[in-house]
Amino acid sequence: MANIVAIVGRPNVGKSTLFNRLTESRQAIVDEASGVTRDRHYGKVDWNGKEFTLIDTGGYIKGSDDIFEEEIRKQVMIAIEEADLLVFVVDVTLGITDLDQEVANVLRRTNKKVILVSNKVDNTARIPDSSVFYGLGISDDIYNVSSVSGSGTGELLDEIVNNLEDKEIEEEEDLLKLAIVGRPNVGKSSLLNALIGKERNIVTNIAGTTRDAISTRYTAFGFDMKLVDTAGLRKRGKVNEDLEFYSTMRTIRAIENADVCLLMIEASEGIMSQDMNILSLIIKNKKGLVILVNKWDLIEKETNTAKEFEKVIKQRLAPFTDVPIIFTSVTNNKQRIFKALEEVVKVYENRKRKVSTSKLNDVMLEIINQNPPPAVKGKYIKIKFVNQLPTYTPTFAFYCNLPQYIKDPYKRFLENKLRENFDFKGVPLQLFMRKK
Repeated sequence: MANIVAIVGRPNVGKSTLFNRLTESRQAIVDEASGVTRDRHYGKVDWNGKEFTLIDTGGYIKGSDDIFEEEIRKQVMIAIEEADLLVFVVDVTLGITDLDQEVANVLRRTNKKVILVSNKVDNTARIPDSSVFYGLGISDDIYNVSSVSGSGTGELLDEIVNNLEDKEIEEEEDLLKLAIVGRPNVGKSSLLNALIGKERNIVTNIAGTTRDAISTRYTAFGFDMKLVDTAGLRKRGKVNEDLEFYSTMRTIRAIENADVCLLMIEASEGIMSQDMNILSLIIKNKKGLVILVNKWDLIEKETNTAKEFEKVIKQRLAPFTDVPIIFTSVTNNKQRIFKALEEVVKVYENRKRKVSTSKLNDVMLEIINQNPPPAVKGKYIKIKFVNQLPTYTPTFAFYCNLPQYIKDPYKRFLENKLRENFDFKGVPLQLFMRKK
């Protein structure tokens, strides 16, 4: 496992800007408003051949009545507990504040190595102003940096890697990547917390709490995958804040980078237009799909309630109805959440499935001979050969004499027959008609 370094400090000192600079990314949302970073955000840093995980935390606030600020404080404390090394960021333009003193008091009790960083040192004239931070009693050394320009970050990275132990880094490239997606407040973060058994993400009953896309390695009960909890997607017309725009972009990127998406919907509301928008995004990106109907415990049930509900969902999903649907209640008794992960693994395997050309032709050509494409303008269409293309997602080419005359209903017929015979449940398929 890689070393973990946490960036901590009071709000609005430039922690997220420093995180983006050190990870050479734009993963953490940066805004002039304080309290933008709500969850811990993870990123990888590779410096001089040594790799470590960097955590961007929300600003530490003590004694606040604000629900988010209280949750942010709890998340910062969890990050401090997880970290091997702490980077304490202060703002040279404001000097020592009461909140800086509060953070320093917390860090002194950790018995962990703390690197003190004076941020916003944008010119050499500000370097002498950093000496005031010796008064925090945290460190004998102060690293002057400008997160915006990158000045001083090389020396900071040298100090970080010099204080990290050599650890074996696990290879994660081949891990199943699962994006947990859905509308705001359907229980995505609650699901992630239920799976890993601790409060990895902030959970409140206010929609839109999660703004960044959070990645977690999950190894339990025989599973080994990356879980990504994303900000809830809202209708484009409701994305008024700049922050929500960035969060929506992060969710879209999470879907693009995932292998399988777990689409959560709320049982009391059913599948809504925004769920369909997310679904179309998943299909457009050719990702595997499992649907999780959450808060099922709140529904009054009769004998066939689940079957009827599933039937309604599939009517909305048509023509892509070959999808696993799991009913659960995440917060109460965690019923069937592991069943959902089992289905995710199956869909992941289905998405990687390769069918031999000989078997494909043996099965599909017989079906086509029994149910040939309808003639168009007196011309008969003959499909003579089928093969699976060497793409990452299942893609099939049907070679025939008049590909331009094969219509969508017959393509859907062929797709359904592929699903019946080769099990591509939960996976969008691509079919191409080519000239033989």
